[in-house]
Amino acid sequence: MKKPRICAAIIKDDLSAIRKVEPLVELFEVRIDLIGGGWPNLAKQLRKPWIACNRMSDEGGRWQRDEAGRIEELIRAVELGANIVDIELRTKNLATAIPLIKRRARCLVSLHELKKTPPLNRLKEIVQRELAAGADVCKVITTAQSFKDNLTTLKLIAEFPEVKIVSFAMGPLGFTSRVFCPLVGGYFTYASIGEGKESAPGQITVSHLTKIYQIMSG
Repeated sequence: MKKPRICAAIIKDDLSAIRKVEPLVELFEVRIDLIGGGWPNLAKQLRKPWIACNRMSDEGGRWQRDEAGRIEELIRAVELGANIVDIELRTKNLATAIPLIKRRARCLVSLHELKKTPPLNRLKEIVQRELAAGADVCKVITTAQSFKDNLTTLKLIAEFPEVKIVSFAMGPLGFTSRVFCPLVGGYFTYASIGEGKESAPGQITVSHLTKIYQIMSG
């Protein structure tokens, strides 16, 4: 089994927890909206590639200031060496922001459905819109209301074999899709750096996820 790629989400300045999981992950996600003002200093200490994310409140984030300031922090992350920048498809000035990001980083265009999992055709349309916007990586995250929703998000990955895509369902019922995302062709999956440090509902810890993959690989 090819080693599944794990991205560890960082929601606060906790360098000891970060160092513990560093050997087990391929990249980190720096949640600017959750870490707060000290995020640049933390990002400089990371030894793996990192994604800058400043999640808007409409998609589950906690950014409190204005939209212009939110984008400014993402551009600042590019200057500080972010490898990938996560920007939402619903961002108002998306067409202006993406070229600024892509000068020095790759662009992950994301959409988060916080209440349900739309039908597969609707999810495919979202990926097409992300690609049209200039995404290097497409991300479509839904919320599982049933086990079937796991299958819908995983089928989406199969629909775009040539695209770098991350797709799974959040919440307790989305556990299966989180685990299987990178096993069925997803670019990577997300995990928390430790218990109580989750950036989204249903997120698994890096250590737990790594153990699952070790068991699966025999």
